[in-house]
Amino acid sequence: MNHFEYRNGHLYVEDVPLASIAEDVGTPAYVYSAATLRRHYKVFAGALASANPGGRHLVCYSVKANSNLAVLKVLADLGSGADVVSGGELKRALLAGIPGEKIVFSGVGKTASEMRAALEAGIRQFNVESEPELAVLAEVALSMGVRAPVAFRINPDVDAETHAKISTGKAENKFGIPFGQAREIYRLAAALPSIEIVGVDVHIGSQLTNLAPFESAFARVAELTGMLREDGHNIRAIDLGGGLGIPYVRNAPWPQPDAYAAIVSRTVGHLGCDLIFEPGRMIAGNAGMLMTSVIYVKQGTDRRFLILDAAMNDLIRPAMYDAHHELLPERQADDRKAWDRADLVGPVCETGDTFARDCEVPPMASGDILCLESAGAYGAVMSSTYNTRPLIAEVLVDDDRFAIVRPREDIDALIGRDRLPSWLENG
Repeated sequence: MNHFEYRNGHLYVEDVPLASIAEDVGTPAYVYSAATLRRHYKVFAGALASANPGGRHLVCYSVKANSNLAVLKVLADLGSGADVVSGGELKRALLAGIPGEKIVFSGVGKTASEMRAALEAGIRQFNVESEPELAVLAEVALSMGVRAPVAFRINPDVDAETHAKISTGKAENKFGIPFGQAREIYRLAAALPSIEIVGVDVHIGSQLTNLAPFESAFARVAELTGMLREDGHNIRAIDLGGGLGIPYVRNAPWPQPDAYAAIVSRTVGHLGCDLIFEPGRMIAGNAGMLMTSVIYVKQGTDRRFLILDAAMNDLIRPAMYDAHHELLPERQADDRKAWDRADLVGPVCETGDTFARDCEVPPMASGDILCLESAGAYGAVMSSTYNTRPLIAEVLVDDDRFAIVRPREDIDALIGRDRLPSWLENG
Protein backbone atom coordinates (compact mmCIF):
# COMPACT_ATOMS: atom_id res chain seq x y z
CA MET A 1 0.00 0.00 0.00
CA ASN A 2 1.14 3.54 -0.72
CA HIS A 3 -0.37 7.00 -0.28
CA PHE A 4 -0.74 8.02 -3.94
CA GLU A 5 -4.39 8.21 -5.00
CA TYR A 6 -6.87 10.08 -7.16
CA ARG A 7 -9.27 12.63 -5.70
CA ASN A 8 -11.72 14.54 -7.84
CA GLY A 9 -9.92 13.38 -10.96
CA HIS A 10 -6.40 14.46 -9.95
CA LEU A 11 -3.46 12.60 -8.41
CA TYR A 12 -2.64 13.33 -4.77
CA VAL A 13 0.41 12.43 -2.69
CA GLU A 14 -1.04 12.02 0.79
CA ASP A 15 -3.04 15.28 1.13
CA VAL A 16 -1.08 17.30 -1.43
CA PRO A 17 -2.15 17.63 -5.10
CA LEU A 18 0.65 16.48 -7.38
CA ALA A 19 -0.06 19.48 -9.62
CA SER A 20 0.83 21.80 -6.73
CA ILE A 21 4.20 20.10 -6.33
CA ALA A 22 4.87 20.31 -10.06
CA GLU A 23 3.95 24.01 -10.13
CA ASP A 24 6.24 24.82 -7.21
CA VAL A 25 9.17 22.49 -7.90
CA GLY A 26 9.01 21.83 -11.63
CA THR A 27 9.62 18.55 -13.42
CA PRO A 28 11.25 16.13 -13.45
CA ALA A 29 11.48 15.46 -9.72
CA TYR A 30 11.32 12.58 -7.27
CA VAL A 31 8.39 12.68 -4.86
CA TYR A 32 8.40 10.62 -1.65
CA SER A 33 5.59 9.88 0.79
CA ALA A 34 6.62 9.96 4.47
CA ALA A 35 3.44 8.09 5.46
CA THR A 36 4.34 5.25 3.10
CA LEU A 37 7.90 5.05 4.43
CA ARG A 38 6.53 4.83 7.98
CA ARG A 39 3.93 2.25 7.09
CA HIS A 40 6.36 -0.03 5.26
CA TYR A 41 8.88 0.13 8.09
CA LYS A 42 6.25 -0.66 10.71
CA VAL A 43 4.79 -3.55 8.69
CA PHE A 44 8.21 -5.13 8.20
CA ALA A 45 9.41 -4.60 11.77
CA GLY A 46 6.05 -5.71 13.18
CA ALA A 47 6.07 -8.96 11.22
CA LEU A 48 9.42 -9.87 12.75
CA ALA A 49 8.42 -9.08 16.33
CA SER A 50 7.42 -12.68 17.11
CA ALA A 51 9.87 -14.43 14.76
CA ASN A 52 12.74 -14.51 17.24
CA PRO A 53 11.53 -15.49 20.72
CA GLY A 54 15.08 -16.23 21.89
CA GLY A 55 16.54 -12.82 21.17
CA ARG A 56 16.01 -9.31 19.83
CA HIS A 57 15.78 -8.03 16.27
CA LEU A 58 17.08 -4.84 14.68
CA VAL A 59 15.96 -3.41 11.34
CA CYS A 60 18.90 -1.70 9.66
CA TYR A 61 17.53 0.15 6.64
CA SER A 62 19.79 -0.30 3.60
CA VAL A 63 20.95 3.25 2.91
CA LYS A 64 22.01 2.50 -0.66
CA ALA A 65 18.34 2.16 -1.67
CA ASN A 66 17.59 5.82 -0.98
CA SER A 67 20.11 7.86 1.00
CA ASN A 68 18.34 11.22 1.18
CA LEU A 69 18.81 12.66 4.67
CA ALA A 70 15.09 13.38 5.02
CA VAL A 71 14.22 9.77 4.22
CA LEU A 72 16.81 8.58 6.74
CA LYS A 73 15.47 10.95 9.39
CA VAL A 74 11.91 9.66 8.95
CA LEU A 75 13.19 6.13 9.57
CA ALA A 76 15.59 7.13 12.36
CA ASP A 77 12.65 8.64 14.24
CA LEU A 78 10.98 5.21 14.12
CA GLY A 79 14.04 3.58 15.71
CA SER A 80 15.58 2.21 12.52
CA GLY A 81 19.22 1.31 12.26
CA ALA A 82 21.25 1.52 9.05
CA ASP A 83 23.16 -0.80 6.75
CA VAL A 84 25.91 1.22 5.04
CA VAL A 85 28.41 0.33 2.33
CA SER A 86 30.64 3.42 2.26
CA GLY A 87 32.08 6.12 4.45
CA GLY A 88 29.69 8.57 2.84
CA GLU A 89 26.65 6.49 3.75
CA LEU A 90 28.01 6.13 7.28
CA LYS A 91 28.21 9.90 7.60
CA ARG A 92 24.67 10.31 6.24
CA ALA A 93 23.28 7.81 8.73
CA LEU A 94 24.99 9.52 11.65
CA LEU A 95 23.82 12.96 10.50
CA ALA A 96 20.26 11.64 10.31
CA GLY A 97 20.44 10.67 13.97
CA ILE A 98 21.03 6.92 13.67
CA PRO A 99 23.43 5.98 16.48
CA GLY A 100 26.57 3.99 15.78
CA GLU A 101 25.36 1.00 17.79
CA LYS A 102 22.54 0.59 15.24
CA ILE A 103 24.80 0.69 12.16
CA VAL A 104 26.30 -2.28 10.32
CA PHE A 105 28.97 -1.76 7.66
CA SER A 106 28.76 -4.06 4.63
CA GLY A 107 30.54 -4.13 1.25
CA VAL A 108 33.52 -5.87 -0.32
CA GLY A 109 35.87 -2.87 -0.55
CA LYS A 110 36.01 -1.06 2.79
CA THR A 111 39.09 1.13 3.01
CA ALA A 112 41.27 1.70 6.07
CA SER A 113 40.00 5.28 6.42
CA GLU A 114 36.38 4.08 6.27
CA MET A 115 37.12 1.43 8.88
CA ARG A 116 38.67 4.05 11.17
CA ALA A 117 35.62 6.32 10.83
CA ALA A 118 33.30 3.41 11.59
CA LEU A 119 35.30 2.41 14.67
CA GLU A 120 35.27 6.01 15.89
CA ALA A 121 31.47 6.01 15.47
CA GLY A 122 31.15 2.84 17.54
CA ILE A 123 29.23 0.85 14.94
CA ARG A 124 27.47 -2.38 15.83
CA GLN A 125 29.46 -4.61 13.49
CA PHE A 126 31.52 -4.94 10.33
CA ASN A 127 30.25 -7.53 7.85
CA VAL A 128 33.66 -8.69 6.65
CA GLU A 129 33.87 -10.27 3.20
CA SER A 130 37.46 -11.50 2.75
CA GLU A 131 40.66 -12.47 4.55
CA PRO A 132 42.57 -9.39 3.23
CA GLU A 133 39.80 -7.14 4.56
CA LEU A 134 40.06 -8.86 7.94
CA ALA A 135 43.81 -8.20 8.04
CA VAL A 136 43.38 -4.49 7.31
CA LEU A 137 40.57 -4.13 9.86
CA ALA A 138 42.65 -5.87 12.52
CA GLU A 139 45.56 -3.51 11.85
CA VAL A 140 43.37 -0.38 11.98
CA ALA A 141 41.67 -1.48 15.19
CA LEU A 142 45.01 -2.35 16.80
CA SER A 143 46.40 1.10 15.95
CA MET A 144 43.36 2.66 17.67
CA GLY A 145 43.55 0.42 20.73
CA VAL A 146 40.07 -1.02 20.20
CA ARG A 147 38.49 -4.31 19.17
CA ALA A 148 36.46 -4.38 15.97
CA PRO A 149 33.14 -6.28 16.16
CA VAL A 150 32.98 -8.69 13.23
CA ALA A 151 30.49 -10.92 11.48
CA PHE A 152 31.69 -12.65 8.34
CA ARG A 153 29.46 -12.50 5.31
CA ILE A 154 29.03 -16.07 4.17
CA ASN A 155 28.31 -16.91 0.56
CA PRO A 156 25.92 -19.89 0.77
CA ASP A 157 25.93 -20.57 -3.01
CA VAL A 158 22.16 -20.16 -3.20
CA ASP A 159 20.50 -18.89 -6.37
CA ALA A 160 18.25 -15.97 -5.41
CA GLU A 161 16.27 -16.37 -8.66
CA THR A 162 16.45 -12.65 -9.31
CA HIS A 163 18.10 -10.46 -11.96
CA ALA A 164 21.70 -11.52 -12.58
CA LYS A 165 23.02 -8.04 -11.81
CA ILE A 166 21.52 -8.02 -8.29
CA SER A 167 22.17 -11.65 -7.32
CA THR A 168 24.84 -11.83 -4.62
CA GLY A 169 24.69 -15.27 -3.01
CA LYS A 170 26.06 -17.61 -5.69
CA ALA A 171 29.61 -18.95 -5.72
CA GLU A 172 30.35 -16.98 -8.89
CA ASN A 173 29.45 -13.64 -7.26
CA LYS A 174 32.09 -11.35 -5.71
CA PHE A 175 30.43 -11.27 -2.30
CA GLY A 176 31.26 -13.09 0.91
CA ILE A 177 33.33 -15.98 2.20
CA PRO A 178 32.67 -19.36 0.52
CA PHE A 179 30.66 -21.56 2.87
CA GLY A 180 33.36 -24.24 2.86
CA GLN A 181 36.00 -21.75 4.06
CA ALA A 182 33.93 -20.23 6.86
CA ARG A 183 35.28 -22.22 9.81
CA GLU A 184 38.86 -21.49 8.81
CA ILE A 185 38.43 -17.72 8.61
CA TYR A 186 36.63 -17.68 11.96
CA ARG A 187 39.60 -19.60 13.39
CA LEU A 188 41.99 -17.00 11.97
CA ALA A 189 39.91 -14.12 13.33
CA ALA A 190 39.75 -15.63 16.82
CA ALA A 191 43.55 -15.42 17.02
CA LEU A 192 43.60 -11.66 16.35
CA PRO A 193 43.54 -9.62 19.58
CA SER A 194 41.92 -6.58 17.93
CA ILE A 195 39.00 -8.56 16.46
CA GLU A 196 35.85 -9.54 18.36
CA ILE A 197 33.73 -12.19 16.66
CA VAL A 198 30.05 -11.39 17.20
CA GLY A 199 28.09 -13.20 14.50
CA VAL A 200 27.35 -14.42 10.99
CA ASP A 201 26.06 -12.43 8.00
CA VAL A 202 24.35 -13.49 4.77
CA HIS A 203 22.72 -11.60 1.90
CA ILE A 204 21.82 -13.41 -1.30
CA GLY A 205 20.42 -10.67 -3.52
CA SER A 206 17.80 -8.02 -4.13
CA GLN A 207 14.20 -8.05 -5.36
CA LEU A 208 13.50 -11.68 -4.48
CA THR A 209 9.99 -12.70 -5.51
CA ASN A 210 10.27 -16.30 -4.32
CA LEU A 211 10.81 -17.02 -0.62
CA ALA A 212 12.38 -20.45 -1.13
CA PRO A 213 15.95 -19.12 -1.64
CA PHE A 214 15.69 -17.29 1.70
CA GLU A 215 14.80 -20.55 3.43
CA SER A 216 17.74 -22.37 1.83
CA ALA A 217 20.22 -19.63 2.74
CA PHE A 218 18.94 -19.19 6.31
CA ALA A 219 19.06 -22.95 6.89
CA ARG A 220 22.73 -22.94 5.88
CA VAL A 221 23.38 -20.07 8.27
CA ALA A 222 21.75 -22.04 11.10
CA GLU A 223 23.91 -25.06 10.23
CA LEU A 224 27.05 -22.93 10.23
CA THR A 225 26.13 -21.26 13.52
CA GLY A 226 25.96 -24.67 15.16
CA MET A 227 29.37 -25.63 13.78
CA LEU A 228 30.98 -22.35 14.84
CA ARG A 229 29.62 -22.70 18.36
CA GLU A 230 31.06 -26.20 18.47
CA ASP A 231 34.39 -24.60 17.55
CA GLY A 232 34.12 -22.34 20.58
CA HIS A 233 32.96 -19.09 18.95
CA ASN A 234 30.40 -16.96 20.76
CA ILE A 235 27.94 -16.43 17.90
CA ARG A 236 25.29 -14.12 19.33
CA ALA A 237 24.10 -12.17 16.27
CA ILE A 238 22.90 -13.21 12.82
CA ASP A 239 22.52 -10.65 10.03
CA LEU A 240 20.08 -12.06 7.47
CA GLY A 241 20.51 -9.21 4.99
CA GLY A 242 17.64 -7.88 2.91
CA GLY A 243 16.26 -8.61 -0.53
CA LEU A 244 12.51 -8.99 -0.04
CA GLY A 245 10.94 -7.86 -3.32
CA ILE A 246 8.17 -5.38 -4.01
CA PRO A 247 5.38 -5.34 -6.63
CA TYR A 248 6.44 -3.26 -9.62
CA VAL A 249 3.30 -4.43 -11.43
CA ARG A 250 0.17 -2.96 -9.87
CA ASN A 251 -2.05 -5.41 -7.93
CA ALA A 252 0.31 -8.33 -8.56
CA PRO A 253 0.48 -11.04 -5.85
CA TRP A 254 3.69 -10.69 -3.86
CA PRO A 255 5.48 -12.37 -0.94
CA GLN A 256 4.41 -10.74 2.30
CA PRO A 257 6.56 -9.83 5.32
CA ASP A 258 4.53 -12.24 7.48
CA ALA A 259 5.48 -15.17 5.25
CA TYR A 260 9.11 -14.03 5.29
CA ALA A 261 9.01 -13.79 9.09
CA ALA A 262 7.67 -17.35 9.31
CA ILE A 263 10.75 -18.58 7.42
CA VAL A 264 13.01 -16.64 9.77
CA SER A 265 11.27 -18.20 12.76
CA ARG A 266 11.56 -21.80 11.63
CA THR A 267 15.16 -21.57 10.36
CA VAL A 268 17.01 -19.43 12.91
CA GLY A 269 14.45 -18.45 15.55
CA HIS A 270 15.60 -21.24 17.88
CA LEU A 271 19.24 -20.12 18.03
CA GLY A 272 18.82 -17.42 20.66
CA CYS A 273 20.70 -14.83 18.57
CA ASP A 274 19.96 -11.19 18.00
CA LEU A 275 18.72 -10.93 14.40
CA ILE A 276 19.60 -8.07 12.05
CA PHE A 277 17.72 -7.29 8.83
CA GLU A 278 18.71 -4.96 6.00
CA PRO A 279 15.58 -4.05 4.00
CA GLY A 280 15.93 -1.20 1.53
CA ARG A 281 13.69 -1.52 -1.52
CA MET A 282 10.92 -3.06 0.58
CA ILE A 283 10.68 0.16 2.62
CA ALA A 284 11.50 2.87 0.08
CA GLY A 285 10.58 1.42 -3.32
CA ASN A 286 6.83 2.04 -3.42
CA ALA A 287 7.17 5.17 -1.27
CA GLY A 288 8.44 7.23 -4.20
CA MET A 289 7.51 8.25 -7.74
CA LEU A 290 9.36 10.00 -10.55
CA MET A 291 7.25 12.98 -11.63
CA THR A 292 7.81 14.04 -15.24
CA SER A 293 6.17 16.08 -18.01
CA VAL A 294 5.57 15.41 -21.69
CA ILE A 295 7.78 17.57 -23.92
CA TYR A 296 6.53 16.31 -27.26
CA VAL A 297 4.18 13.71 -28.70
CA LYS A 298 5.93 12.32 -31.77
CA GLN A 299 4.35 10.08 -34.40
CA GLY A 300 6.83 7.66 -35.95
CA THR A 301 6.39 5.31 -38.89
CA ASP A 302 4.68 2.58 -36.93
CA ARG A 303 4.56 3.84 -33.36
CA ARG A 304 3.97 6.88 -31.23
CA PHE A 305 6.48 8.34 -28.77
CA LEU A 306 5.86 10.34 -25.62
CA ILE A 307 9.10 12.28 -25.17
CA LEU A 308 9.44 13.11 -21.48
CA ASP A 309 11.62 15.59 -19.62
CA ALA A 310 12.90 12.76 -17.38
CA ALA A 311 15.61 10.53 -18.80
CA MET A 312 17.77 7.49 -18.14
CA ASN A 313 20.24 9.62 -16.21
CA ASP A 314 17.42 10.35 -13.72
CA LEU A 315 16.12 6.77 -13.51
CA ILE A 316 18.54 4.17 -14.88
CA ARG A 317 16.62 1.02 -13.85
CA PRO A 318 14.70 0.44 -17.11
CA ALA A 319 17.89 0.82 -19.18
CA MET A 320 20.08 -1.22 -16.81
CA TYR A 321 17.70 -3.94 -15.62
CA ASP A 322 14.86 -3.81 -18.17
CA ALA A 323 12.81 -2.78 -15.15
CA HIS A 324 9.08 -2.09 -15.31
CA HIS A 325 7.52 1.00 -13.72
CA GLU A 326 3.78 1.57 -13.86
CA LEU A 327 2.44 4.85 -15.27
CA LEU A 328 0.18 7.23 -13.32
CA PRO A 329 -1.09 10.32 -15.17
CA GLU A 330 -1.74 13.42 -13.07
CA ARG A 331 -5.27 13.62 -14.51
CA GLN A 332 -7.35 10.51 -13.93
CA ALA A 333 -8.28 8.82 -17.20
CA ASP A 334 -10.77 6.01 -16.64
CA ASP A 335 -12.16 5.79 -20.19
CA ARG A 336 -9.91 2.98 -21.46
CA LYS A 337 -11.46 3.23 -24.94
CA ALA A 338 -9.58 6.48 -25.47
CA TRP A 339 -6.22 5.00 -24.50
CA ASP A 340 -3.63 4.29 -27.16
CA ARG A 341 -0.20 2.67 -27.32
CA ALA A 342 3.12 4.52 -27.20
CA ASP A 343 6.76 4.31 -26.18
CA LEU A 344 7.79 6.43 -23.19
CA VAL A 345 11.24 7.86 -23.87
CA GLY A 346 13.56 10.53 -22.57
CA PRO A 347 15.66 13.21 -24.31
CA VAL A 348 19.08 11.60 -23.73
CA CYS A 349 20.96 10.71 -26.90
CA GLU A 350 20.70 6.93 -26.41
CA THR A 351 18.21 4.42 -27.79
CA GLY A 352 18.33 2.84 -24.35
CA ASP A 353 16.76 6.00 -22.91
CA THR A 354 13.37 4.29 -22.88
CA PHE A 355 11.12 3.81 -19.87
CA ALA A 356 8.48 1.64 -21.55
CA ARG A 357 7.76 0.23 -25.00
CA ASP A 358 4.35 -0.18 -26.63
CA CYS A 359 2.46 0.50 -23.42
CA GLU A 360 -1.10 1.69 -23.00
CA VAL A 361 -1.36 5.40 -22.22
CA PRO A 362 -4.26 7.85 -21.94
CA PRO A 363 -4.50 10.79 -24.37
CA MET A 364 -1.59 13.10 -23.51
CA ALA A 365 -0.23 16.35 -24.90
CA SER A 366 2.82 18.55 -24.37
CA GLY A 367 2.94 19.78 -20.78
CA ASP A 368 0.87 16.97 -19.31
CA ILE A 369 2.28 15.49 -16.11
CA LEU A 370 2.66 11.83 -15.32
CA CYS A 371 4.52 9.69 -12.78
CA LEU A 372 6.51 6.49 -12.91
CA GLU A 373 5.62 4.44 -9.84
CA SER A 374 7.88 2.44 -7.51
CA ALA A 375 10.83 4.77 -8.00
CA GLY A 376 11.66 5.41 -4.36
CA ALA A 377 14.51 2.88 -4.30
CA TYR A 378 17.52 2.86 -6.63
CA GLY A 379 16.22 5.94 -8.41
CA ALA A 380 17.79 9.21 -7.27
CA VAL A 381 20.76 7.39 -5.71
CA MET A 382 21.78 5.94 -9.09
CA SER A 383 21.21 9.11 -11.11
CA SER A 384 23.96 10.88 -13.04
CA THR A 385 24.63 14.05 -15.01
CA TYR A 386 25.01 12.33 -18.38
CA ASN A 387 24.46 14.74 -21.31
CA THR A 388 25.21 17.54 -18.80
CA ARG A 389 21.76 17.12 -17.33
CA PRO A 390 21.65 18.45 -13.74
CA LEU A 391 20.53 16.19 -10.92
CA ILE A 392 16.81 16.67 -10.38
CA ALA A 393 14.99 17.73 -7.23
CA GLU A 394 13.73 15.40 -4.51
CA VAL A 395 10.55 16.24 -2.58
CA LEU A 396 9.18 14.79 0.66
CA VAL A 397 5.44 14.94 1.35
CA ASP A 398 4.19 14.54 4.90
CA ASP A 399 0.43 14.81 5.39
CA ASP A 400 -0.65 18.15 3.85
CA ARG A 401 2.82 19.68 3.50
CA PHE A 402 5.79 19.14 1.26
CA ALA A 403 9.39 20.32 1.09
CA ILE A 404 12.28 20.12 -1.33
CA VAL A 405 14.77 17.76 0.33
CA ARG A 406 17.36 18.02 -2.43
CA PRO A 407 17.29 21.11 -4.66
CA ARG A 408 17.49 20.83 -8.41
CA GLU A 409 21.11 21.23 -9.47
CA ASP A 410 22.07 24.40 -11.34
CA ILE A 411 23.67 23.93 -14.77
CA ASP A 412 26.30 26.59 -14.12
CA ALA A 413 27.22 24.90 -10.83
CA LEU A 414 27.44 21.55 -12.62
CA ILE A 415 29.78 22.90 -15.31
CA GLY A 416 31.65 24.86 -12.63
CA ARG A 417 32.95 21.62 -11.16
CA ASP A 418 35.32 21.34 -14.13
CA ARG A 419 38.79 22.88 -13.96
CA LEU A 420 40.97 23.91 -16.87
CA PRO A 421 44.67 23.12 -16.49
CA SER A 422 46.90 26.19 -16.43
CA TRP A 423 48.30 25.61 -19.92
CA LEU A 424 44.79 25.80 -21.45
CA GLU A 425 43.48 28.80 -19.56
CA ASN A 426 44.95 31.40 -21.92
CA GLY A 427 44.76 29.39 -25.11
